Amino acid sequence: MPLLGVCWFLCCRQGFSLLGRDYGEKEEEESFELRNKEDLTPNGRSPAEVTVSQPARTANGTNGHSVSEGSEEMKSLIIEKNKMGLEDESELLVKGWLLREVRGNWIKQRRYWFVLSQDSLDYYSGPEKGARRLGTLVLTNLCSVIWPDKQTYKETGHWSITVYGRKHCFRLFTKHFNEAVHWACAIQKIIDTKAPVETPTQLLIRDIEENKFNPEIVEHIYQHNPILKYTQGPLYAPLLPFPYGSLEHTYHSGKGYGSVREEAVKLFNCLQQLESAREPVPIIQGVLQTCLDLRPLRDEVYCQLVKQTSYTPAPYTAAHLRYWQLLTCMSCTFLPGPVVLKYLRFHLKRIQSHSPESEMDNYASFISEALEKTKCRECVPSWEEIQMLMSRQEMLCTVHYPGPGSCQLYISSHTTANEVVRRMQEKLSLQDSKNTFALYKQNALWEQPIAGGTLIADILTSLAMKESENKSQWKLCFKLYCLLDADSISVDSIEYLLLFEQCHEMVVRGQLPACEEDLQALASLRLQYLMGDFSTHAPCPPLDELFPGHMLEARVLMSLSAPQALPPFQVAPQGCPATQRFLPGALWSHTATAAHKQKVELDMRLRSRLKEEAAAVMGSILERWKGLAGYGHRDSMAAYLTIARQWSGFGCTLYEVDFYISSTGSFSQKLWLGVAATSVSLYRQGEAEALESFPYGQICSYGVSDSNTFKITAGDRDLLFETTKLTEIMQLMNAYFSAIRRQRGKGEDADITMAPTPTPTLLELPSHPV
Repeated sequence: MPLLGVCWFLCCRQGFSLLGRDYGEKEEEESFELRNKEDLTPNGRSPAEVTVSQPARTANGTNGHSVSEGSEEMKSLIIEKNKMGLEDESELLVKGWLLREVRGNWIKQRRYWFVLSQDSLDYYSGPEKGARRLGTLVLTNLCSVIWPDKQTYKETGHWSITVYGRKHCFRLFTKHFNEAVHWACAIQKIIDTKAPVETPTQLLIRDIEENKFNPEIVEHIYQHNPILKYTQGPLYAPLLPFPYGSLEHTYHSGKGYGSVREEAVKLFNCLQQLESAREPVPIIQGVLQTCLDLRPLRDEVYCQLVKQTSYTPAPYTAAHLRYWQLLTCMSCTFLPGPVVLKYLRFHLKRIQSHSPESEMDNYASFISEALEKTKCRECVPSWEEIQMLMSRQEMLCTVHYPGPGSCQLYISSHTTANEVVRRMQEKLSLQDSKNTFALYKQNALWEQPIAGGTLIADILTSLAMKESENKSQWKLCFKLYCLLDADSISVDSIEYLLLFEQCHEMVVRGQLPACEEDLQALASLRLQYLMGDFSTHAPCPPLDELFPGHMLEARVLMSLSAPQALPPFQVAPQGCPATQRFLPGALWSHTATAAHKQKVELDMRLRSRLKEEAAAVMGSILERWKGLAGYGHRDSMAAYLTIARQWSGFGCTLYEVDFYISSTGSFSQKLWLGVAATSVSLYRQGEAEALESFPYGQICSYGVSDSNTFKITAGDRDLLFETTKLTEIMQLMNAYFSAIRRQRGKGEDADITMAPTPTPTLLELPSHPV
């Protein structure tokens, strides 16, 4: 009779558990145990059967009496093994003695008999038949293995492998490397053969997708499954399955993250903090940053946000709308996977049908549109962008162009550089120009073109980060990119002003080879353009804004290094060049004090001579300026560009290459690679005549050879250039070849089309150095 009573009690307990599953107990009693796909019949269950109950806290236990993970079939199998003791030899894959790390008051290693079967990794008190089983780790496709490494062997004298399960891990040791590898291979092979497991949330998402055209069934699913609805309680496990184990061997390390499963639970806690936070932006940024670093968590956060925006007790309060604001930011930053994306779209449509003309409806509509445009972001949205997204507004972006001009444009999180260029062309009436334009990110010393598909929001965020790190001012600048036809530019157009300003930038940077007389003439024309006729009261800009400063420095250094007569009491040491007298640590200086004193004197002389030279050059420029009286803005620009066009490479973009090699064996250092509308040319720095020029009709292929080498094949010659501007050179050459193809397609007889040769093959950019 007592036995019958116990059986009746167990059956009733099981019955109450099933009732709890059918009708959905309260949220804090949800369980998130995983199930195998192969244990579920696709059409053999009703949607309500997936509901979950009390969360199990014991998994991979050490006593072998309760294992809560895996399928019911797997659990029953393990229970049978408990009753049997050590299983039949035919079922075993690997067995042997291993040391296991046991944590108590201190960490120690104990020796156990380990047995690997098709379903689990068990350990026993000994190898004899009927030995007591002390612990079990059920193997599913979410388990993971860390292989033996030398560092652990050096520290402990043993090779170790670590097997991660749902709640615990087995850290095992052996003195033999081959034995450790054999165990690791065998365990990993079992893991790889396991069917994927699914969480209750995944099963319910599938049910909703299958019954989305039947509102009654969908409503029944939501009503009987609290896991799908808003909760104020904590989440004990992720809504989606993630591999067990530390982050160091799964997705990301170095930023202090825990395991992906731990981070998923922490993120839900962050979401709940949004309701009471006085300033939500830092929390939103933190969630987005975690999703950027840990890609698998993106779908998880989407599912958590769908959960927290379903059946909310107070849906129209500001606290609840925080979830919608975060969902808006997520939708403009990351796209979920296909399954979660369908679920999200269904959720948005459902909210819009249940709450029309509400704030939730407005957010749902905004998110739906954003999902159509979103591409994965490279940066987390800035503080300003998040505030704009929370209110569903656009940001104001300032775009400069050469000279003092700028335009302000409204942009969204999806606006690309190409869109901004097109809108700038419309604002400046440049739609009909034969030349092409691009956006640049620019500061006082450096600039770089922005690829057409790049998101402007990412660029603005990265520039804001650089400004905070380097304290330098960055800006977006709209400039000429490919100068295809300089002759057709009207003198009265804004395009002519852009050409003039960019030409002057090249002059100041020293990238327009010209004699000093021409450079002084250009500087005086620049003054006339800026200041008008000469006046003693006119404030002149600094010389480095008119004249290439490196020319002054080179001239002064050359004059200081020239041999000079020594005073009567000094004799230059034999065998030592006179120039070494100005170098620190010269042979004739025997003490550090004398060397330091000599260096200070040299610096003072250098600064003094630079001032003298600068004053002399500025005086000569001012004299030329006086002779330009009566020149207007248009006349000054025209005269300036007339002088600049005397260089045969006018209009090309110059890139410094550290060395140049050709298949014929020639070799040089520090050259300029000039990319123009009709050809690619090589120049010695400062020289106007090209060493070699390769028309596009002769170029067979071009691309990246390795991490910092650019390769051009022209005829039977291979040209290799080492440079840090690989991407920029590729983009510019691609743009010129695209322009050539467009003009050929229009049937225009342009100079840049050259001979009717096939389009060169673009070498693929390697994903790693070759």
